[in-house]
Amino acid sequence: MKIEKPGIKLLVLVPLIIVTIAIIIFIPMKEALVFQYQNTGKMLAYIPFSKEDHFKIKYTHSIHLSDVVESYVITEDEEIKQYELMYEDFAIGMPENASDGEIFEQKNGKYYIKNMNRIFPYFDLRTGKVRANHTVLFREKEYPLSHFIEPGTWVRIKAEKINLIQQLRGVNILEQS
Repeated sequence: MKIEKPGIKLLVLVPLIIVTIAIIIFIPMKEALVFQYQNTGKMLAYIPFSKEDHFKIKYTHSIHLSDVVESYVITEDEEIKQYELMYEDFAIGMPENASDGEIFEQKNGKYYIKNMNRIFPYFDLRTGKVRANHTVLFREKEYPLSHFIEPGTWVRIKAEKINLIQQLRGVNILEQS
């Protein structure tokens, strides 16, 4: 009859538990739309995201004071694709027509550029201080960025996988409303 020492099992089990915990904490697993402070990589806020999700950014144009809505989807390569633009006024800073392959429509006093295929690894945005009121539209709800990010802040918006530590440090926008 062989007698096993309990120390050998612990010697194998403890490192295995430590490695498992490290994987859970540090390996990026959750897909998210991330709002980073400038180009530092420091996450300010995020929205848990799946490949089927779309999001929009709505803001008030600084010159003609009407709403502009930019529509986006995350690609398979974790890039951001703008597929539509809606605005109410032709004026400074707004397109007068669609580019090649895009569709221009006027409907109910609003202008749409559809079928856009503008792909970005990320895009930068300075959140409005005065009247822009940048708002994320996600799953039919509105999330004003000023509730999570100080107005006037330069943010980098990108899609990436985040780990548990990043989730705990950043603000989950969906849980704050």
